[in-house]
Amino acid sequence: MSAPNSIFTTAPSRNLAPLSLHQSLSSPLSPRITRSHSVAFRPKPRSSSLVFCSTDESNTAAEKEIPIELRYEAYPTVMDINQIREILPHRFPFLLVDRVIEYTAGESAVAIKNVTINDNFFPGHFPERPIMPGVLMVEAMAQVGGIVMLQPEVGGSKSNFFFAGVDKVRFRKPVIAGDTLVMRMTLVKLQKRFGIAKMEGKAYVGNTLVCEGEFLMAMGKEEE
Repeated sequence: MSAPNSIFTTAPSRNLAPLSLHQSLSSPLSPRITRSHSVAFRPKPRSSSLVFCSTDESNTAAEKEIPIELRYEAYPTVMDINQIREILPHRFPFLLVDRVIEYTAGESAVAIKNVTINDNFFPGHFPERPIMPGVLMVEAMAQVGGIVMLQPEVGGSKSNFFFAGVDKVRFRKPVIAGDTLVMRMTLVKLQKRFGIAKMEGKAYVGNTLVCEGEFLMAMGKEEE
């Protein structure tokens, strides 16, 4: 018999690993896969950028299908300007409340002031940068407080009602033409015996707090 087959008799060299009969017959030319080679075969994670792009496109397409008048929610109307005029004694150019959008009798009110370039204070404050004066923001908030105080639940007098004081006022951000000022006034303490009420006020543009403070209201009895 001839010399034995080298596959079974020759000791493996440093570069060759021993092969079994099954390996030699099925894939005699297949290279040995070592641990260092296995790194190259690890699957790469899929990029998700294409998914985000398609999602953004679908959202944009969905927004285009919604009519513009239905895309943004409007403020509700609890009291319109005519009802506000029946409560507050202020008139142009010093009535600074346009609509009441939330009202809890004897407790709080939320109202809005639409700040427009046609407001009479903008030509002087300031001609090149229209900013609503801080004192007028405070006055507008006090008027919202007046809507709470001049109701039967509290018993304030329309003919004898005064803005008595303010404390801890902070202006957080300028209010400019085109903004909608949303003001919340909450009754904190009421002393009917002395005709004094303390209120807490906060004003927002969007979800940003622009002004806050504590307000003191003085009430008198209805004049006969």
